[in-house]
Amino acid sequence: MGTLYERRRMSCVGSPGTWLYLLFSASLCLSAVEGESRRPNIVLILTDDQDVSLGGMTPLKKTKELLGDHGVTFTNAYVASALCCPSRASILSGRYPHNHHVVNNTIEGNCSSKAWQKTQEPFAFPALLYSIGYQTFFAGKYLNQYGADDAGGMGHVPPGWNYWFGLEKNSKYYNYTMSVNGHSKSFGQNYSVDYLTDVLANFSLDFFNHKFNHVPFFMMISTPAPHSPWTPAPQYANSFQNVSAPRGGSFNVHGKDKHWLIKQAKTPMSNASIQFLDDAYRKRWQTLLSVDDLVEKLVKELQNRDELNNTFIFFTSDNGYHTGQFSLPIDKRQLYEFDIKVPLLVRGPGIKPNQISKALVENIDLAPTILDIAGFDLNKTQMDGMSFLPILRNQNVTQRTDILIEYQGEGSNRTDPSCPELGPGVSQCFPDCVCEDAYNNTYACVRTISEAENLQYCEFNGPQLFVEVYNLTADPHQLTNIGKTIEQQILEKMNHRLMILQSCSGASCRSPGVFDPRYQFDPGMMFRNRDQQGHLLSRKSLL
Repeated sequence: MGTLYERRRMSCVGSPGTWLYLLFSASLCLSAVEGESRRPNIVLILTDDQDVSLGGMTPLKKTKELLGDHGVTFTNAYVASALCCPSRASILSGRYPHNHHVVNNTIEGNCSSKAWQKTQEPFAFPALLYSIGYQTFFAGKYLNQYGADDAGGMGHVPPGWNYWFGLEKNSKYYNYTMSVNGHSKSFGQNYSVDYLTDVLANFSLDFFNHKFNHVPFFMMISTPAPHSPWTPAPQYANSFQNVSAPRGGSFNVHGKDKHWLIKQAKTPMSNASIQFLDDAYRKRWQTLLSVDDLVEKLVKELQNRDELNNTFIFFTSDNGYHTGQFSLPIDKRQLYEFDIKVPLLVRGPGIKPNQISKALVENIDLAPTILDIAGFDLNKTQMDGMSFLPILRNQNVTQRTDILIEYQGEGSNRTDPSCPELGPGVSQCFPDCVCEDAYNNTYACVRTISEAENLQYCEFNGPQLFVEVYNLTADPHQLTNIGKTIEQQILEKMNHRLMILQSCSGASCRSPGVFDPRYQFDPGMMFRNRDQQGHLLSRKSLL
């Protein structure tokens, strides 16, 4: 492995004579001359399917101590889309799905497709960090279709990475293949050398033995945990034996007044379904214990090398998860807090310890924030997100009041054998005929958090528009759809704001929200949900 490290170190993601190689070489020389080693290092640790609303951070005691107690914990961190590949594309590009065009986990949905590689990867934030002299390291799950033959295979190394250890396709713990700087390497099922979370930790620690010592670095470590198949390390296989999925709230509750996909779930769930999701919940926690070890090893290594005080460390997930909420067994994809809300902890130079921030942030903000830390001119990007570096530094800034969440549902053209009565168009179905997705599970939401309001407004796409609205101050578990009772003026404003965000790009995605004092509402722009005579459809017709 040392030879491969050295080869990538010398080639710098391009052969001599290419523009990328020359650009990096020039930046490297500039760094040495101007002493830019003082620029901070940056580490992003990304977990897979880790919720925060249902106790997903509970197993990570060391992570909370090493990062949260020495930095800031965000309590209102969201994802642009509650599914792996669209969400990861948003993290890398700093853009909403309607702008990066990754809509699901398939090649056809633009996940790691040639179109993605051509139009988005060259402008993703790691490539921009590389262009200003950062040495870059990636290890773990990239995008769900990475390594597919029609996506360039394992030889494709995205631009901007000096050291690349990319997992082929989706998360596994054993018996997987990785692209080690463009060369395939297979792993087996021997825990001591093959358990993926530990392998990522070892790759990460070894990076410190090969990087340039006087050049700032960026590391992205993307773990499989706690994604299925939920295979824990052997030493943790008996942990949390008395733990079960959280009861209460929306657990095993019928989703009344909700989209048909939620209402079709069988309530109460069968004993077999509950036992299955309890076991999944327990195993998810078990896999996270190895992530906790990874974080501890990384922080200790940074400290031993006298790099910790000059390093920002971000910890987050690509989406949340549910285990029995509204009687849906296990998955993500839905518009509710348990699926769209994620952990976000940050420590680094200038960040005061033990901070809790209620600021509304989204994963499209990670890219501009990291670039801002590195000193990159954000005006040179087309990112939809905004830097929250001023919030990390506890500066007095005007905070955003709303964000967009969007998802394009997936279904099958064939009837699922386990759910013949639902017909074609559904997917992710369980044996007892509970389906987690469908073609018309396509929605867009405005999530608003301000001093005055804590609302979520969502519209489903379909032959007939369906709306869900929740007041999360009064109803934190989103049990009651208030679309029929909320003030008509608020309904109209939220409808208008959703139109703006669904067509936004760059700076227009950061315009003032409905409950921002700077917001301007023009009723003349209301055109969605009108009948043939141009009248705004009534509340009844929207529900």
